[in-house]
Amino acid sequence: MRLLRQRLEPWGYLWPALISIVVLSFFPIGYSVYIAFTDYDLYHFADYHFVGLANFLAILHGPYAQIFFPTLIWTLGFAIGTSLLNYAVGMVLAIMLNNRAMKGRSIFRTLLIVPWALPSTITVLIWQGLLNQSFGAVDHVLTMIGLPAVGWLVNPVWAKVAILLVNLWLGFPFFMVSLLGGLQSLPQDVLEAAAIDGASRWSSFRLVTFPLLWRFSLPLLLGTFAFNFNNFGTVYLLTAGGPPRATTAFAGTTDVLSTVIYNMTLTYNRYDIAAALGIILFLFVGGLTLLQLRLAGGIGEVDL
Repeated sequence: MRLLRQRLEPWGYLWPALISIVVLSFFPIGYSVYIAFTDYDLYHFADYHFVGLANFLAILHGPYAQIFFPTLIWTLGFAIGTSLLNYAVGMVLAIMLNNRAMKGRSIFRTLLIVPWALPSTITVLIWQGLLNQSFGAVDHVLTMIGLPAVGWLVNPVWAKVAILLVNLWLGFPFFMVSLLGGLQSLPQDVLEAAAIDGASRWSSFRLVTFPLLWRFSLPLLLGTFAFNFNNFGTVYLLTAGGPPRATTAFAGTTDVLSTVIYNMTLTYNRYDIAAALGIILFLFVGGLTLLQLRLAGGIGEVDL
């Protein structure tokens, strides 16, 4: 009995957490997967039926293909573009702040990390007001200096540019801090050897510094890409998916997959299509997460 008690005691401590995980995570996920294979929608609350892969076929080849593929292309473009842009700006700022000859480095470092310290929801809503086509300060300043107003949130192209710029404001401090730590941890003897060999600053960065940083920052870049692929807050709070498309009312020109799923669920009550889109989104994000873990050495055998 004493041995049995010793074996069961750890499970007694784990049960509250396990029950919470099952109720709050596993059950909703399993129910969403089940809904994806039914016709559960506004008109089939009680009498829904199992339809197999019909929802997925409707997304890939049926009436919802004109929503899925343009949205998928923009989601991929947004995730890749904003991740690389944030990485590049963070790299430039990290190199500047790593220069010991730069005066006021601590002040600039503090100021540049402020966008990361503020709540992202408040920041995006502030930018929504600044970019407003009627009373926004950005267009007002452009007209004051003799330039035409852009209409950031009403033009399809400029709305996408606005999303990239706002997400840059939110995301560059993460890469700046990470890459700054990476630069400060690089072996100085390698950099000094490159300088002794006569390498210019650009050659030293391209052939020595960047390859060393790339191995360290690639998992971070992949993780950021996966996060932005599933980024809901920036798009929904800034443009709500608009401006609208001329071809369909289910998705706007700046909608990403996560906002389309949200609209399908709460606006159009197509829970079956939303659940199927959620599975497709999970496959993308899950695959990227698996790749990130493999590159970071988080998966595989460990030699002891």
